[in-house]
Amino acid sequence: MAGLFKNLLVLFFVFQNTCLGFRSPLSVFKRYKDTTRSFSSECLGSDQPVISLGLSDFALDIRMPGVTPKQSDTYLCMSVPLPVDDEAYVVDFKPHASMDTVHHMLLFGCNEPSSTENYWDCDEGTCKDKSNILYAWARNAPPTRLPEGVGFRVGGETGGRFFVLQVHYGDISAFRDKHKDCSGVTLHLTHQKQPLIAGMYLMMSVNTVIPPGEKAVDADIACHYKRFPMHLFAYRVHTHRLGKVVSGYRVRNGQWTLIGRQSPQLPQAFYPVERPVEVSYDDTLAARCVFSGEGRTTETHIGGTANDEMCNFYIMYYMEAKHAVSYMTCTQNANPELFRNIPQEANVPIQIMSDMLKMTHGHHEETKDSDKSSLLKQAKKEEILEQSDFYSLLSKLLGEREDVVHVYKHNPTEKAESDLVAEIANVVQKKDLAREITNHDERDSTNLVRDRIQSEHGEENWEKEHAGDFHIEEAVEWPGLDLKLGQVSGLALDAENNLVIFHRGDHVWDENSFDNTFVYQQRGLGPIEQNTILVLHPSNAKLLHSLGKSLFYLPHGLSIDKNGNYWVTDVALHQVLKLGPNEKEPLLTLGVALQPGSDKNHFCQPTDVAVDPNTGSIYVSDGYCNSRIIQFSPNGLYLMQWGEGTETSLGRDKPGQFHIPHSLALIPDFSQLCVADRENGRIQCFRLETGEFIREIKHKSFGRELFAVSYVPGLLFAVNGMPYPGEAEPVQGFVMNFSTGEITDTFIPLRKSFEMPHDIVASEDKTVFVGDVHAKAVWKFASTEKSGTIVEGRLKNNPESTDPVKKQEKQHLVQQHTSTGISFVLITTLLIIPVVVLLAILLFIRWRKTTVYRGDGEHKLDSSSGRILGRVRGKGSGGLNLGNFFASHKSYSRKGFDRVSTEGSDQEKDEGEGTDSEEECSAPPTPPAPSSF
Repeated sequence: MAGLFKNLLVLFFVFQNTCLGFRSPLSVFKRYKDTTRSFSSECLGSDQPVISLGLSDFALDIRMPGVTPKQSDTYLCMSVPLPVDDEAYVVDFKPHASMDTVHHMLLFGCNEPSSTENYWDCDEGTCKDKSNILYAWARNAPPTRLPEGVGFRVGGETGGRFFVLQVHYGDISAFRDKHKDCSGVTLHLTHQKQPLIAGMYLMMSVNTVIPPGEKAVDADIACHYKRFPMHLFAYRVHTHRLGKVVSGYRVRNGQWTLIGRQSPQLPQAFYPVERPVEVSYDDTLAARCVFSGEGRTTETHIGGTANDEMCNFYIMYYMEAKHAVSYMTCTQNANPELFRNIPQEANVPIQIMSDMLKMTHGHHEETKDSDKSSLLKQAKKEEILEQSDFYSLLSKLLGEREDVVHVYKHNPTEKAESDLVAEIANVVQKKDLAREITNHDERDSTNLVRDRIQSEHGEENWEKEHAGDFHIEEAVEWPGLDLKLGQVSGLALDAENNLVIFHRGDHVWDENSFDNTFVYQQRGLGPIEQNTILVLHPSNAKLLHSLGKSLFYLPHGLSIDKNGNYWVTDVALHQVLKLGPNEKEPLLTLGVALQPGSDKNHFCQPTDVAVDPNTGSIYVSDGYCNSRIIQFSPNGLYLMQWGEGTETSLGRDKPGQFHIPHSLALIPDFSQLCVADRENGRIQCFRLETGEFIREIKHKSFGRELFAVSYVPGLLFAVNGMPYPGEAEPVQGFVMNFSTGEITDTFIPLRKSFEMPHDIVASEDKTVFVGDVHAKAVWKFASTEKSGTIVEGRLKNNPESTDPVKKQEKQHLVQQHTSTGISFVLITTLLIIPVVVLLAILLFIRWRKTTVYRGDGEHKLDSSSGRILGRVRGKGSGGLNLGNFFASHKSYSRKGFDRVSTEGSDQEKDEGEGTDSEEECSAPPTPPAPSSF
């Protein structure tokens, strides 16, 4: 009864505010004291959007400020700030819209809207920073109710401070009378702390192709869940007109549990999950959309035009507050074999009565076919999608109305499916897109997504494509190698992919820097007088910005958070500092200056720092004289730590033990933190929330030391140290598949040589920078594509077509493939013949050898035979070294061979000059103490 009274009270105040012009005297909120919104008299009777509902609750009305769209397919956005500074929770949504005028609405939460205007064209973007979808409405959907004790967290330290409403006006025929629209949504918020935090999980297909006339086509999506448990309470489906049924499941130990199943032609509301469903670590989330291509004369692809389709399955969930993640996506099919066992119900279309179908499509439906030709003509006035915010594209993909033609120009041959997946990952992390939208003929430009390679092995194939179809080589034209720098200790990339260097200026770390208690001994030199943080253009190495003068003694680690702040460590100060891009003084300092320690308030030579973009939590690797990882809250409060020193006497390294945790790579996609465990020569990955050990990555080619690690989606990059005397593993860079840990490529510079590569950073376009603390240099490396991968993928994955012409082309392709196969056999035979001849010669020589030795044991092979054998075995003077021979060819894949270092050696290092304590990378195999740096 109390809950019913509360809801009635909310509706009463909303009614007073929207209809009678009542302004509550209790609505005293700081941000709205002096700032109000102007609404058309046709919309609301009040310009006050906030209504107090007692001491802890209030309603926030988010409405379009009286707009009249000028053309069909208009997307308009407006923002409303959260009227309080402290944390609040959205516990209810009440939509105010009709599909007569509005096709769909999306509500986002973020910290910085794309515009400060009353409203703006959404092609300018929704938010400048990361944004989360909080609510979606379409087709006269009813209100969405959240369970008791569940709320979307907003405000405070981690929640968004703005709401951005996006409204899609599909058909403007309803605006012939020039009326003004004030569609929107009313939120019920509370300050009462909710024990359970709501979030949104979006499953979306990106590579489905629907052949014309095909009765049933499946679009399957599946991802492995790798987080804390979440509880599902509502779902929403979305396709365009060809969609018949959309189903979502949790798969655990082979058992399929239904989350929700619905026709996308019904009102696209969030429907409640019939039975409680919990998703735990290592479960699989799977969804299937069933389409019919009947009535179509051409293939239908995923995209945002009238000729395209969509396959979306939304899930609303809640998690315990301490583990909550607000937004997650799944755009791959990680296990195609899984769908062989999908319940039969997922393949059965849901029949919709014709009157219901007519109602859900709106009263303009009957006029659409007659106006189709005029709409197609109108489409020639193509609107090119702005790239400033990919969320605009995402929202259109989530809810595009098929009866309005909206054409995006796109070159279908420029990118493969993996690039689209990477772009959608960028949407989640709010990165800038690298894709350019260019003009092409109408035939190619009617699709947003065309000719995408369909992966038969889902996520595994995607990662292999990302990890195996390129080779890293030095960008020899980059002038940054010639910069005059001090010891380069840290590297990072900012939001614009500018290179940021952290160096030591005229200071060096040598054997005189610290005493045996790790107290810095050279304070008399004062702090470094040069700017220690340099921001360079990634292409021409032009200095864009610099800072850090007179702040540091011995810089070490560097990272940049999502807001552009610099986080650094100083091993002499024993501190971690947060610097604004334009600030001269630290914004936050952790640790006590010049005082080493091992408690909650002290560090001992901290090496690196990483900031979680989702939660703002701070992770510090500490360090040279402590062996731990420490987690702090966004404002610097100690939360927890894990790790211990390696028990060297046992001769083995246990999980969670460190021997100098030297570098951190935060993996927000999987909520993991990977640590370069330097002196143990390995990478250890842990769960962010608990510090629980997940896995170890260790390879013989790492050698004894692994200095640094960097992550981009699907890949890990790393650099090792110089080999110990008598050991062969060269110093080099590594590229690894993140999921498997397999090394897919290695690289070394062409100009100069690695001496002690100290840090590495990579961007999503596979541009890599390596900083060397001894060479005092930074190298740039770039990826070069390997031939054959993409073409082979296309031949393998092209969907079947019923077109007879295409069948003839396919037969012709098979004939070509057959002839190619014959050629391959012929070439193989020709290559085998010399090998057979060589083996025959070896057998003959061996036979001669045994014959000669039979009579006189002191007889030796003649010199010519010795030279032949020596060269075949690679031991003769000037003989053939197969490792060097193959490694000298650019197209050579090093998988299966130990790479031979041809540049640089221990002898190239100036032993007299190498006074830095990190020189111990070239110490004897059992050094008394680990090297520093």
